[in-house]
Amino acid sequence: MTGQRHLHEEVERLQSRLLGMAGIAEEMVRLAVEALQQRDAAAAERVIDRDEAVDAAEMEIDDLAISLLALQQPMARDLRFITMAMKISNDLERVGDHAVNIAEEVKFILESPPFPVLPEIDEMSRVATGMLADALDSFVRLDSRLARAVCQRDDGVDELRDNIFRVLLTHMMEDPRRISGGMDMVLVSRNLERIADLATNVAEDVVFLVEGRSIKHGASASV
Repeated sequence: MTGQRHLHEEVERLQSRLLGMAGIAEEMVRLAVEALQQRDAAAAERVIDRDEAVDAAEMEIDDLAISLLALQQPMARDLRFITMAMKISNDLERVGDHAVNIAEEVKFILESPPFPVLPEIDEMSRVATGMLADALDSFVRLDSRLARAVCQRDDGVDELRDNIFRVLLTHMMEDPRRISGGMDMVLVSRNLERIADLATNVAEDVVFLVEGRSIKHGASASV
């Protein structure tokens, strides 16, 4: 087996492991949102139970990537892919952590007096999970246009976070018994915002992988 062929097969193995990790992280977010919307303690527990699988996947990906960098001396696009795989795996591990945070907040919410249904939370959940799904799809397809579109949606999530805080503050001021549940919902919204931020990070990495240019830190993300 030639060195180049071996490198190609190992890069494919790295990609496969990363896609598997992405699937777990995305499923954790979906379950966490489902647990929140349906007040489902069992779904929340399933999210928490999957955290170790995401952590193990990140360690495996890092080990494989470091081995490739040390032993294969990849160049050009292979080098970009391997370094981006390490960064994306770290972002996915953090996505899993935020999904666990939401699941744990659900358990507290279930112990508190019922809180009014907030359409804004449902909308933020929909946007954040959609951004994550599209960011991962852009990675699978190496689609920088789709990745850029994900980046452009991040400001909308920030606006939803601010709106949710104002709505929750109003509820808590009107009825002090809702303060505990309201603070739990504030934390849920912050975790959803961080998931959207991490989806944006993944999308920015896809743009760098495909185009070889960075759109971070104020650089234009327009198509």
